Amino acid sequence: MASSEFVYLYPWSAEESLRRDELSLWRASHQANVACKEAIEAAVRQHFDGAHLDDNCLDEVLQAFGYQRTAWVLANTLQQMDWDGRFSLQNKAWARKTDIPEERHNRYFVVGSHPAALDGFVTRYREAYQALGLFNPEQCEPKSFSTLDYKGKVLVLSPEVLKESCWTPQAQLWYAHDGFGCSPTAIGRSIRCTCLGDGEMTRWDRTDFIGVLKDEFLPEWAAEKQAELRGPEQALEETQQGMTMG
Repeated sequence: MASSEFVYLYPWSAEESLRRDELSLWRASHQANVACKEAIEAAVRQHFDGAHLDDNCLDEVLQAFGYQRTAWVLANTLQQMDWDGRFSLQNKAWARKTDIPEERHNRYFVVGSHPAALDGFVTRYREAYQALGLFNPEQCEPKSFSTLDYKGKVLVLSPEVLKESCWTPQAQLWYAHDGFGCSPTAIGRSIRCTCLGDGEMTRWDRTDFIGVLKDEFLPEWAAEKQAELRGPEQALEETQQGMTMG
């Protein structure tokens, strides 16, 4: 389920929203994009002293619009101004990773702040997001979704299905018990899981996960919880196998 803290960030074009009969969602999201753009411009004016941005430049923008929309607006701006050499190569490369549909409406949420100051704002955003310590696709097994059976594995939940107030590494790691969604080839997608952070058990869709976490990135606390959950299941499997062989 998507975050309800902020206006839904609509990921498709206006044309696609018409095809899906979701124009109202696109319109609300576009208006929020424009408002976020204006908030970023105001933040740069307020927090840039002509040479540096102060440490609080992000606070009001993130509080009002969240990480996802702020990133969307910043990435769109750098994509539209990719020709400008005043943006760092690192920030341009970061912006290109966001798949924003190309349409004429994008120009309405291009941040108009001075590129040198805005480049610093983008860097500050990236540092703030990195400080959250969230797991990412590079820390997951390659082609997890299409090739791996998830049963008994530690899965990484996508931040996009969580409220941003729940964006922690602990909330991302889930142990997969069972469900049709464990198989990459099954029609069903539901997976019964337990959160390794707080012990909550629920069902998620296979598409809600980024993938299977690589062992090298598994925190000690998560490994201990996985062992607790895996132990009884493994004992039951061994008992059932013994009864079958007997």
